[in-house]
Amino acid sequence: MTQQEIPVFGEKIAGVNYQYRYGVYGIVSRENHSQICLVQAPNGAFFLPGGEIEADEDHARALERELLEELGASATLGQYLGQADEYFYSSHRDKYFCNPAYIYETLDAHFDQAPLEDFNNIFWFDVLVAIEKLKRGSHKWGVEQWLKTL
Repeated sequence: MTQQEIPVFGEKIAGVNYQYRYGVYGIVSRENHSQICLVQAPNGAFFLPGGEIEADEDHARALERELLEELGASATLGQYLGQADEYFYSSHRDKYFCNPAYIYETLDAHFDQAPLEDFNNIFWFDVLVAIEKLKRGSHKWGVEQWLKTL
């Protein structure tokens, strides 16, 4: 995929200094693919499970850590669905971000323990409902790409 083929969401405002926040996100689905898991942040917004890739991590290690933190789950990294970039302002952090989001399918998710983070809520939604609820356009796009593989 070339740079111009990467979908971009949000508005990139001229003259604004964006902090890059590279993230990896997983689509965690029920066995029959009818529902996917979303994480609800304390502000009420819904996101795919996942988050920022730390300096010493590759995509697989970062997603493994994020699934444990947010869901208390482990899963096998499945198909890479692509990258989508998103520009946004975080009022919580009072910063502008560019979030290159790397989206993966996950396989064989096991919820073996309580999430390490206790401030999010976990929900299962029918796939089309989940797409509507997701805050980030890049996450919606990722789920749409996943649907094309089923």
